Amino acid sequence: MSVSNIVLPRRSAVKKNEVKLILVIAISWTIIDFLIFIIRFATETYTPKYESTNAGAAKTILLRELNVFIFSLIIGYFLISVLRNFLRYTSPWLNLLIKTLLLVTVAIVMNFFIYFTYSLLIEQQPLSDAFTKFIENTFRRKWLLEKMPEWVLLFILTQLALEINNKYSQGVFFNIIVGKYLQPKEENRIIMFIDLKNSTPIAEKLGHKEYFKFIRDVIYCMAAGIAEYDGRVYQYVGDEIVAWWPATPANARKCMYSIIEARKILNKNADVFRRGYDITPEYKVGIHAGNVTVGQVGITKKDLVMSGDTINTASRIRSACTELNQKFVVSKEMIDLLGMENWQSENLGIVDLKGKGQGIELFALRI
Repeated sequence: MSVSNIVLPRRSAVKKNEVKLILVIAISWTIIDFLIFIIRFATETYTPKYESTNAGAAKTILLRELNVFIFSLIIGYFLISVLRNFLRYTSPWLNLLIKTLLLVTVAIVMNFFIYFTYSLLIEQQPLSDAFTKFIENTFRRKWLLEKMPEWVLLFILTQLALEINNKYSQGVFFNIIVGKYLQPKEENRIIMFIDLKNSTPIAEKLGHKEYFKFIRDVIYCMAAGIAEYDGRVYQYVGDEIVAWWPATPANARKCMYSIIEARKILNKNADVFRRGYDITPEYKVGIHAGNVTVGQVGITKKDLVMSGDTINTASRIRSACTELNQKFVVSKEMIDLLGMENWQSENLGIVDLKGKGQGIELFALRI
């Protein structure tokens, strides 16, 4: 089984983010194409296939950029929504090569449509003329060799940007670039530890390789639920996800909704997991809210790291789920943020957590 078999909500945050990325690619490529054309037109002896009048030139440039935008949307869709899954398990260099070759092919098709629409709508000439001009200018002159390096460079840079975007959680890469956390900062955050229940017997049943595939698919579902409500993934540790939100009442509710959403996604794909692994996954959650210290670390690999008692406590709460025979356990600080009614949670009393000097008041969520 692979993540391509997993079904996400039709309007999930993951898919909305894909739409945003596709639009960013289309708009960026259109602007870049326009700027390159203007620079060439202004600095070189360049004879475009445009009418001599200003009105005709303006119409033709607009038509050209409309073609570029439409095909950039198509290319962006294949990059983000199709090829990413299709080539997920190919080596990086082969992945890059295949994508670049396919995208260059689509770019040549786009160039044909520029000729096609120009002849049809501007010059009002037969389509055979458009095809003849396309062959002449694209393959019999040096135009293709001149444009190819630009396309290849643009495609490679775009794919590298997408890989960087996938590597870091939302906002992390930008914060590293601007140096926001070069000096450690204290922030009030909601910390959630969510991990697979009964992971040891599952691992023994499936074996190492199948177990890895299993937790990869489970994490995909759980992370989708977290993303649906603006949660930011801090790190993946084995079968565990550590996520966070700024500590506000509104985000506390989002945190709760993300747990419910993750459960919905797992339930929706229960048949997929049963067919693939003969297992229906369940998870447990520990949540705490409080101050953490955030700072940038690393030399060759930079990242943003959180530290402090809040992280420790959230981890201990998640570990206590098994001992308390509960799925979702939160601290009193989280309950105060949520403002939950009595029937929505159960007071578990003061619980001594491993590694903590004093007990902490915990609550089981009834969600």
